Amino acid sequence: MTSPTATLLISCPDRRGLVAKFANFIYSNGGNIIHADQHTDFAAGLFLTRIEWQLDGFNLPREFIAPAFNAIAQPLDAKWEIRFSDTVPRIAVWVSRQDHCLFDLIWRQRAKEFIAEIPLIISNHSNLKVVAEQFNIDFQHIAINKDNKSEQETQQLELLRQYKIDLVVLAKYMQIVSADFISQFPQIINIHHSFLPAFIGANPYHRAFERGVKIIGATAHYATADLDAGPIIEQDVVRVSHRDEVDDLVRKGKDLERIVLARAVRSHLQNRVLVYGNRTVVFE
Repeated sequence: MTSPTATLLISCPDRRGLVAKFANFIYSNGGNIIHADQHTDFAAGLFLTRIEWQLDGFNLPREFIAPAFNAIAQPLDAKWEIRFSDTVPRIAVWVSRQDHCLFDLIWRQRAKEFIAEIPLIISNHSNLKVVAEQFNIDFQHIAINKDNKSEQETQQLELLRQYKIDLVVLAKYMQIVSADFISQFPQIINIHHSFLPAFIGANPYHRAFERGVKIIGATAHYATADLDAGPIIEQDVVRVSHRDEVDDLVRKGKDLERIVLARAVRSHLQNRVLVYGNRTVVFE
């Protein structure tokens, strides 16, 4: 679609008339809704929705949409954000030594599978500098150890500001990002090479529901202060058999990590992920 659109992601306490109220805001201002999806979490008492409409013919200038909608959202105790389809996000990819997810993200971006720029790669090793040079992407080597972590994270934050980064993707970045860093830059997607979460003990299905599990397998999630416990965006599974050797498992695992991370990044960039608590709704 070439015509620019606006997308509202909204969560609020559930009550009657919400769909009509939100749709009427767009209709009364001359907008044409092209996608609308919704979900009610009855356990949490929350209504969650994604509404996308064309900006051509919409009566409100972009800078007035947010304050106008806020007048409706505030009495509903709604949390919301608005995004525009022709805003091109800027991604920083963080890596260590493994290159499979990095190559995959660059290829998909170059093939226009998702609309974004990748102006920066940050790594705690210098091995993948050659990849950055191959694709004409700036590369920053920032070695991190337990003694210099705070100082180096300050440098990383400065680079994100300098390059005007909107999203960090941890594409097999084998370092723990500190809680202080995440509090200053929360838009971080991580790929985990295993099944998250792993539930043991009593009532595993109850706890799986509480965590918003999508499927058992490799997991892409938003990074939070709790290690590998952030809201899950995408998961998938790969089959193995008694005939598989270790090398086969590594190969299958890397294939899975590529596709799960790509799906998560695409959903985020298409404004399809709504986070509430430690769960997500991923609208199709």
